[in-house]
This record gives sequence, structure tokens and C-alpha cells, in this order.
Amino acid sequence: MPGDWVGSAAGGRRPPSRQRPDGPGNRHGGRTRRCVQRTPRSGMVGGFDATQETRPGPPMTTPENLPHQDLPNQDAGKDVLAAKLASTASLIERMTALAVFVALLVGVFLVVKPFVTGILFGGILVIATWPLRDLMVRHGGSTVLASGLLLLAAVATIGLPAVFLAPGLAERMVKGLQQGQTYFAGMPEFPGWLASIPFVEEPLRRLWTDLADPSSVVQEVFKSYSAELQRALVEIAKAFADGIFQVLVSLAVATLFWLRGDTLAHAIRDIADRLGGATAVAALDSAADSVRGVAYGIVGTAAIQAGLMTFGLLLAGVPGAAVLGFVSMLIALSQFGVLLVFIWGGAAWWLFGLGSTGWAIFIIVWGIMVSTVDNVIRPWLVSFGAALPLTLIFFGVLGGFLAFGFLGLFIGPTLLGVFVNLLDAWRRAASPTASPASVPPSGPSALAQGVVPVVPTAATKDALAPGE
Repeated sequence: MPGDWVGSAAGGRRPPSRQRPDGPGNRHGGRTRRCVQRTPRSGMVGGFDATQETRPGPPMTTPENLPHQDLPNQDAGKDVLAAKLASTASLIERMTALAVFVALLVGVFLVVKPFVTGILFGGILVIATWPLRDLMVRHGGSTVLASGLLLLAAVATIGLPAVFLAPGLAERMVKGLQQGQTYFAGMPEFPGWLASIPFVEEPLRRLWTDLADPSSVVQEVFKSYSAELQRALVEIAKAFADGIFQVLVSLAVATLFWLRGDTLAHAIRDIADRLGGATAVAALDSAADSVRGVAYGIVGTAAIQAGLMTFGLLLAGVPGAAVLGFVSMLIALSQFGVLLVFIWGGAAWWLFGLGSTGWAIFIIVWGIMVSTVDNVIRPWLVSFGAALPLTLIFFGVLGGFLAFGFLGLFIGPTLLGVFVNLLDAWRRAASPTASPASVPPSGPSALAQGVVPVVPTAATKDALAPGE
């Protein structure tokens, strides 16, 4: 009841609802615990003795009194984020610039693609003739005069033969094949002048009989593959005819390089130095020596042999001497000089048939000399540049013709020569036993062209000491 509760509270007793029942669950042993209200003593505030000495506790930890390094560095985070954004933007800019540069290179290649063969051949021609151009300029000739003389020489030796031979080359080659087929189909009796040749009369007679046999290999080849041979000859002739345009382009490019070659050479050397330093410049010099070696040792030898063969045939009055001389050059380029016997041997055969025994003997002797002169000329010419294995020359001539047409006969071995010599120079430079001082230049022309600086071996009178 409310009255009882008030009375109980006044008497210090707990209300009935607050009394704990007796029983085992009561830890006070079943006794009723009374709640006694304590009166605070004087000097106590809030239940604590204010008279006692208070000890300082640990300071309260708030964001204001935290050490600076313990707080999250918001400024540093902003700097890191800004750096990442700047790096990403820089990467995007570089990738964009690279994509634009690659697209520009592709566009430039598409523009110059029709002229690649002519540009390559013009560059090879300029590198091969640059020492001669320098010689004329050093001895008082102007650049224009030297370029004009070299252009006239190139037109006379390359341009005019290509222009005059290429248009009728296909017709002449097909006509020659048909004449050969007709001749072998109705071969006459063994000539009497062959019977007068000692030691070889019997082998020649057997060969003649075999060729006259309708079932011989030669006759079967002419019968079975006559149409295919004609088509192949026509395609070869077309490739030579298409090379006329590239020859004209190469002459124009060569003239430009002869006139402005100094500026272009400095620009190329600067680019090589920027890309690879002294190693790239040395590789560039090695490539130039390789071009000269192939041009002198291979193309030069073939041109000399073809010129000598053409001169001998013209002197003997053999018809088609220019075409036969051109074919002689192709044979010499392919490094199968033994095949030249078919040129001078056929001419001698024709002269013997006409009764011109003296001229026939002259052609035989002249042809043997032309076929063997490369053994003397080639080592001397190759000494001006870098040598190249004959196997690579053959593949360079054949592959160059298939890839670039007529001018590929000269471009193919030159490119292979440059690649092989650069690879060899890189191998020697990477060898631990080789040192730059112990590796000589690839050819004596390196010193002649100023590639290797002349270092005095002793002090000279006019030499300056360091610091003077």
C-alpha cells in the first residue's frame, strides 16, 4: 500500500518489492540487506574528498593535442594524387605522340614506296662514287661540276643501256629461244672444222650426235617446256623493262645526293650519334665500307667483264653484242662465271660456221681471258671495302632480283653485305677478348675517307699541350 511504502521508507526499510527473497539464490545467506543512506561529510564534493591531494592523471587525448605525425597528412595525400594524375597525363601524351609518329612514318613509307628501289640504288651509287666526287672537289672542281660529270658517267653506263635494251629485250629473248629450238630440231652434219681440232674431236662428235637425236634431253626440254620457257623469258624481260623507271629515279636521287651530300651526311651522322652514340656512328661507317666493298668487288668486277666481252664481240662482228654483253654481266653478278663459256663459245661457233676461223679463235682466247680476269680484279677491288662470301652474293643477286626487279641485282648483295658486316662488327665488339684498339676498321678506305682519325704517335713541334 502507498502508506505502508512511505512508512517503510521513513523507517529505513526497503519496500517490499525491493526485498530479496531468502533462498539458495541469495548470496547474502538469506538475510535481508538493508540500504542505508549515507550523509556526505564536510569537505566532500560529489562523493569525493576534496581535502585530499589530487594527483594529475594522464592528459586527455583529443584531435587538437595529437602529435602532428599521428594525424592523417591530407596535404601529402593530395600531392601523391596530383603526382599520379600528372604521371598518367604524361604517359598519355607520350603514347599519343608515339602513335602520331608511327602514323607519320607509315604515311611517309606509303608515299615513297613506289620509289624505294630507285632511292636504294641511288644511295648505293652515291656511296660507291663518293670518294671520286671528293677527289674532284678537293682538286679545285666545284660541286656542280663533279656532280655533272658523275651524272654523265652514270647515264652512259647505266641509263642508256637500260633504255635501249629493255624495250626489245623480251622479243629478242623469245626469238633466240625459238631459233635454238629450230636449230636443235634439224641439226646439220658434224662440221668439218670441228674434226680438225686435236684431242677433242671425238668427244665433240659424240656430243653433236646426242644433241641431234630427237630423244635427247635437250630436244625433250625444248618440246615439253617451250611455252613455259617463253613465258619465263617474257616475265624476266618485263622486269627489266619496269626497271627503266627506277633507273631514272635512281639517277635523279644520285644527282641530288651528289649536290647536297655533305649536308645529308652530317644529318645522318647526327641522327646516328643521337640514337646510339659512338657505336652507331661506327656502325654507319662500317655500313658505308660494306656498300663500297660490294659495289667495287661484285658490281665493278661484273661491269668490267661485261664491258670486255661486249668489246670483243663488237670487234669480231658478232650480231647482238650489246645484248650478249648485258647477259654476260648478269652471269658475272651471279658468280657463275663458268657460264660465260656459252656466250663466247656460241659466238665462236657462229664465226666458225661462217668460215671466220681467225676471229673465232680470237673470240675463244678473248672469252677465256674475260672468264678468268675476275680472279685478278675482284681481290684488288674488294680491298677497298668489305668482302662477302660468294654464297651470300648468289642469294643476294637472286633474291634482290625477285624482290626489287632489275636493280635488285645490285641492291640485294649490297644489303646482305651491309647486314653481315654490321653483325660481324657487333660480334667483335661484344667479344670479351676484343678491344676497340685491337679491332681494325673493316677496310683501308676507313682511313682514306676520314672515318678513323689520324693520331700522331709522337709529339710534334706544333702540338699543343693540354690546357694551352
